[in-house]
Amino acid sequence: MPATISRIVQALEPSATMAMAAKAKELKAAGDTVYDLSLGEPDFATPEHICQAAVEAMKAGHTHYTPASGIPELKAAVARQYKAVHGLDYAPAEVVIANGAKHALHNVFTVLLDPGDEVIIPAPYWVSYAELVKLTGAVPVIVQTEEAEDFKLTPQKLREAITGKTKVLLLCSPSNPTGSMYSPHELGNLADVVLEKDLVVISDEIYERLVYGGHTFASFPTVRPGLQRRTVLVNGVSKTYAMTGWRIGWTLSPRDLAEAMGNLQSQETSNASSISQYAALAALEGPQECVGRMLAEFARRREFVRRRIAEIPGLSCAEIAGAFYAYINITRHLGRSYNGRQVDNSSQWCLELLARKKVATVMGSAFGTEGYARLSFATSMDNLEAAFARIEQFVG
Repeated sequence: MPATISRIVQALEPSATMAMAAKAKELKAAGDTVYDLSLGEPDFATPEHICQAAVEAMKAGHTHYTPASGIPELKAAVARQYKAVHGLDYAPAEVVIANGAKHALHNVFTVLLDPGDEVIIPAPYWVSYAELVKLTGAVPVIVQTEEAEDFKLTPQKLREAITGKTKVLLLCSPSNPTGSMYSPHELGNLADVVLEKDLVVISDEIYERLVYGGHTFASFPTVRPGLQRRTVLVNGVSKTYAMTGWRIGWTLSPRDLAEAMGNLQSQETSNASSISQYAALAALEGPQECVGRMLAEFARRREFVRRRIAEIPGLSCAEIAGAFYAYINITRHLGRSYNGRQVDNSSQWCLELLARKKVATVMGSAFGTEGYARLSFATSMDNLEAAFARIEQFVG
């Protein structure tokens, strides 16, 4: 009898960001010049002192298994960082080092959720959130937000989405895909509902260091007393230190959850790469000037992207407070013909833009909202200038 694929896995949607990046690579391999704005990956090299720490770790023999939940030195460094930056007290035993923030999220969902539990996810949302929830048999409850409100969940919409099966609220601030960020006051208003309704919050704070002038980041447990014991924080080194390929993320959570995630990880993957863990330790404890330099360059690109979007008729985007994305409203350019081809939705629009102008973006439908396209400005200014010239030609 031939093997059959489980219904849960059959229902999974492939990652749209990875799919668009793959299409861009196919065109590049065929000899085309492609301007790839699809992946949320810093284009900078990992800072040299971090790479050197990895070399030194290998020379020192740190090439074997570590404790499943991470080396003690890195767990302690994560706890110290949250104390120094946010004033939050975590013991190293409450930190679990995972194979990237995506794996950390999988750990959280798996230990928290039972089939039928509901997880409230504001849309637009990162493409993997809903799919990771589905893998547990739980139900993602998607709540639409509005561009006029910078795509932020309101307390009223949160209340309306809560049912007797609601267990978790998932937040991402700064946001992928929109770049919007909740103020401390806005988080406090959501926290009041969380405390009243006895919810657990998973707060994805992977972009916390990539925040632009005039905006203030707040870690969710800091906005109200009593939140730390009902919050799981997810973070990592990928975005801040240009370390996407090193695959190091982590969670901070109450000890019983941390122990459960450590046990789960011991059966699934064992430890995250030993070498990468020592590199991440150097990232957290070493010089931080590299972060400032990368942020300054992202800020320069952000200003360019905001200006070019405003200059192109029919395009708009919400305020980009953090991260390195623009979530462009393309609704005025749908329902029309592009070189004889009818384009009615964001998927068709992004694919046509890639085919006609060799600019790779990601369709808003992948993030739970139609009529938008996400582009990443984690690429060179030359690429951005050329890409926007082509986008302007395309919609014109």
